[in-house]
Amino acid sequence: MTMEKQVPIVTFRTRVRDESISGPNPYRWEDKTTDDYFSGKRVILFSLPGAFTPICSTFQLPDFESLYVEFKKNGIDDIYCLSVNDAFVMNAWGKSQGLKNVKLIPDGSGEFTRKMGMLVAKDNLGFGLRSWRYAAVINNGVVEGWFEEEGFGDNCATDPYGVSSPQNILKCLKAPAFV
Repeated sequence: MTMEKQVPIVTFRTRVRDESISGPNPYRWEDKTTDDYFSGKRVILFSLPGAFTPICSTFQLPDFESLYVEFKKNGIDDIYCLSVNDAFVMNAWGKSQGLKNVKLIPDGSGEFTRKMGMLVAKDNLGFGLRSWRYAAVINNGVVEGWFEEEGFGDNCATDPYGVSSPQNILKCLKAPAFV
């Protein structure tokens, strides 16, 4: 669970709402770097196989959203959800989930996920390359807590979930022995 690893330096292509743009799609491209997300703060990053998928949409993302205040009380500044999906998919998913607190990071090319060593093939599900399910406590760009689901590997027949759940991470954050 404890790890001292610097997050990789990556630029993410995001879409942000811009009121100066008229029409049905008032968004513009905005590049965000790992420094934008992780420098100078303590955050939770959780990564999952895909937006709109059952466990991700039914449990993991909604539970992080509902426990946001508890995480704040335990020294977490922000919570980020990352997936190997493009900005359009991530924005639509966030809207469909009614997110107010958790911020979504699109890793469209999978570069961050690959550099974290968590890129796996999910061809057995028709997904292609995706992230293995994991979470991390990141303090000023350094991973200080690591929560990886068991069974890491290409084309895993199951979708393990528990180690990276918000309930488990919160329990660990509250433990006196946590980093």
